[in-house]
Amino acid sequence: MLISDAAIEPTHFQHHNYNQLTAFMKQQAARCPSIMRLYDIGKSIQGRKLWVMEISDRPGQHEAGEPEMKYIGNMHGNEVTGREMLLLLIQYFCSNYNIDAGVTQLVNSVRMHIMPSMNPDGWEKAVVGDWSGTVGRYNAHGVDLNRDFPTLHDIIIRHGRYYFDYKARQQETTLIMNWMNSYPFVLSANFHGGALVASYPLDDTLTGQSVYSATPDDDVFQSLAKVYSFAHPNMWKGQSCTRNREIFHNKSFSQGITNGAAWYAISGQD
Repeated sequence: MLISDAAIEPTHFQHHNYNQLTAFMKQQAARCPSIMRLYDIGKSIQGRKLWVMEISDRPGQHEAGEPEMKYIGNMHGNEVTGREMLLLLIQYFCSNYNIDAGVTQLVNSVRMHIMPSMNPDGWEKAVVGDWSGTVGRYNAHGVDLNRDFPTLHDIIIRHGRYYFDYKARQQETTLIMNWMNSYPFVLSANFHGGALVASYPLDDTLTGQSVYSATPDDDVFQSLAKVYSFAHPNMWKGQSCTRNREIFHNKSFSQGITNGAAWYAISGQD
């Protein structure tokens, strides 16, 4: 997305609890009803709505040939940066539509669905200033939602077609899976905190070993990861975050990207 000098940048930054997040998203939807539609996909275990902001020149409509994509933040409740980034992104689109050419073109050609918080229950438990702990990471049942999605071992082949085994999963996970079946998403990004890197699929391997696990679209995913990395002032340099170097064993990433399983294999990631 090309940003012009005329673009209006956010000037206020804060952490939003659930009530503040809800109010903020309702405010933005009211400011820009011509390009925004606020909806929820259901409630967390403790009854908090998983809010989504749809951004499109025709909100509420699927347009043939127009790609649909989703952004998810705050899957781990104590990883808060993505949550705030996505709220600012929503505000940015609202403030700059029909002002900035790049923003206008994107909104007119893509249907975006932005979920700032997948784990609002975990966020409410998290502790301000705790950058290395796990308080708030999990959902209200103490489950890591980033290990709760179907794995390569859950694939069932019937009559030459592939299906996932829909075994019992956490409420938030099931809501996301149902959401994915309701919209024809062609691209997704999930924002985490910790390492400074753009990680691309696959994250799982059949053996559980941490080795490169490519999808048929590996070249596309590498290209997309590089677009994100090189748009960041430091990510493309491949350096670890100073504070987290010990945790990640001073891990560096060439061009600021990595295949997820080559970094470390995990099962059940979105």
